[in-house]
Amino acid sequence: MEKSLSELRREYALDALTKSKVDPDPIKQFQRWLHEALLAELPEPNAMTLATVGKEGMPSARVVLLKGLDENGFIFYTNYLSQKGQQLAENPQAALVFLWKELERQVRVQGLVAKTSQQASEAYFHSRPPGSRLGALASRQSQVVENRQILEQRFAALATKFSNGPIPMSPQWGGYRLTPLMVEFWQGRQSRLHDRLRYRRLEGGRWVLERLEP
Repeated sequence: MEKSLSELRREYALDALTKSKVDPDPIKQFQRWLHEALLAELPEPNAMTLATVGKEGMPSARVVLLKGLDENGFIFYTNYLSQKGQQLAENPQAALVFLWKELERQVRVQGLVAKTSQQASEAYFHSRPPGSRLGALASRQSQVVENRQILEQRFAALATKFSNGPIPMSPQWGGYRLTPLMVEFWQGRQSRLHDRLRYRRLEGGRWVLERLEP
């Protein structure tokens, strides 16, 4: 007999998380966990849920890919005229969630978002495969389209146009960096007594580390 949703559960017992075990810098701690996810060969360990809220107050979430990480935050790329781009223009605050279920881990991030430099966006854009570059140029992301054929014809036309030359980056496409104000690391534990360690950025940039009840 098929189980009901309320019956679906599992116990978590792979690891534990303590204050003494983590790095005092949440970015370095995240890099450590990301490295372990890469070593475990998880499928798309850089996939993250990005949540934004526009001026109307309705939250929106979607999965995007983390494409850069430095001491200032988490970097991703998109069309600035997409729904997420419009919402970030109205409210430059966002949240991220990474789920590495095979490691029984989750990371939550909240922070402020700003566009990356034109130079950084160009550098990443031109590192992409030609098809991805053409796709970014062809797609009017989040806009209604009557059918797929229209999109494919636009793509084909651009492929012909730029078959013998560089594919330009659209001025409406580029990167964002989320600078964290809060980062929470979650490690699954038995009996649902999960470990939750939260970093909060104080004025002046100092981080405070706290344990949260599950």
